[in-house]
Amino acid sequence: MSIRSLQSYRAAVVLLAVATMGLGTALYRSGWAVGDEPRKEVNPTAVRHAELLSEAFHNAAEVAMPSVVTVRSKMKAQVARGNPRGGNRENPFKGILPDDLFKGGNMDDFLQQMPPRQGMGSGVIIDSAGIVLTNNHVVDGADEVTVRLADGREFKGEDIKTDPNSDLAVVRIHGAGTLPAAAMGDSDKLHIGDWVMAIGNPFEFEQTVSSGIISAIGRELSSVRRAKFLQTDAAINPGNSGGPLINLHGEVVGINTAIATNSGSFNGIGFAIPINHAKWVIPQLLSKGSVQRAYLGVEIDEMHPDLARKLGTQRGEGLLVHDVRPDSPAAAAGLKRRDVITKFAGQAIKTRRQLQELVERVPVDSKQDVEILRDGKTMTLTVMPKALPEDDFGLNDSDRPQRRQPKNEESFQVSDLGIEVAEVTADRAKALKLDSTEGVLITKVDPNKPAADFLREGMVVLEVGKTTVKNVEDFKAALKGESLKEGILMYVRTPQGNRYLDVKE
Repeated sequence: MSIRSLQSYRAAVVLLAVATMGLGTALYRSGWAVGDEPRKEVNPTAVRHAELLSEAFHNAAEVAMPSVVTVRSKMKAQVARGNPRGGNRENPFKGILPDDLFKGGNMDDFLQQMPPRQGMGSGVIIDSAGIVLTNNHVVDGADEVTVRLADGREFKGEDIKTDPNSDLAVVRIHGAGTLPAAAMGDSDKLHIGDWVMAIGNPFEFEQTVSSGIISAIGRELSSVRRAKFLQTDAAINPGNSGGPLINLHGEVVGINTAIATNSGSFNGIGFAIPINHAKWVIPQLLSKGSVQRAYLGVEIDEMHPDLARKLGTQRGEGLLVHDVRPDSPAAAAGLKRRDVITKFAGQAIKTRRQLQELVERVPVDSKQDVEILRDGKTMTLTVMPKALPEDDFGLNDSDRPQRRQPKNEESFQVSDLGIEVAEVTADRAKALKLDSTEGVLITKVDPNKPAADFLREGMVVLEVGKTTVKNVEDFKAALKGESLKEGILMYVRTPQGNRYLDVKE
């Protein structure tokens, strides 16, 4: 670089430095320092709204937590004696372990011994005298139940009364003095989106609170036949069972019961028994030790458009009666198959569980009006519900034995429908535990034909359209004039009960 160029470069650097100093001086004099840009302020109104919600959660938890308890159950060791295959198994440790290790018992006694089992759940105090509400499955089969209060004191659970059909139980404790009973809310006033909090002991972390919203109302679970559930995304995990679901007033609106999961832990969907259902169960458990439910004695199903069209009723209106049990309250009232129940005790009926709840809560032997549609005409019958027989409690479709049909030797094939049928002989009726030989037995279903979406082997077809089917010849005749495109209405007997099916392409 030449001397002239070097001088020019130095002059430029000096000018830049002077300019920078001047800018810095100007910023300083104007109150602006480098790195001192204006700070954004948090909106105090928005913060206050969040703080108020946080305060609501805090207050609700503070109100309810003293009433939440830990429920521990213990089942003693049990020994199942005898080899189910017959005889005594040879000791595989002979010559390795002392022969007298089993103290005179055989190897099967040793191998079949069940060790003590312990479980833990939650509960909520519902009476200051010492009554705790929890789930049946928390205390079911327990030889010993211990209740640990929020203040750390422990008491033996006594006088345990359970209702497996609603998965609810009450446990009494004595000697605890006056206890903080939880306030009961009104679960019928809940709406989807309402804030709720679950309190309990997930994974043995006592007095844990989680929050969420009501995700759905009126959910049904196959494991509990006599309750409709609240669905929530408040975290519910093992150990939460029996604990309260509360609203922002600290009131109990549900009893946490189950989760939908593939892993055994919370996956975003939990279920709670509505507290209004528990309010109906609790007094009966306390006064009688069991819950009495009324029943009609009908097999019913919800209507769908195709079936409604076939039967000449309005879409979605009422429940279709598939069958009426002999000597039942429904039979005495004059209910018949194909009737559509539209109202019970003055309330419009839309779902099976709704009718079940309405019926089971009315007083036994009380007179109730049932509005029905029969052949398109509205009628009102009077029914007197009776106490539900013990052998009907908790029975669901998966509990019923699946019947296997005997091997068929002579059959009639309906190729376009995709089934084979045969006579219901006396031997077949006996094997299938049928009370009649009427109808035709489905012995084969082609998985690639329309029937595969509706019919199964072992079903018995009793009607086609409005024609009664007593044998194969009746079945053949009844199919004439029927169209798969329009749908073939069939009345069939299944292992889960009688059903109307609209079989179509």
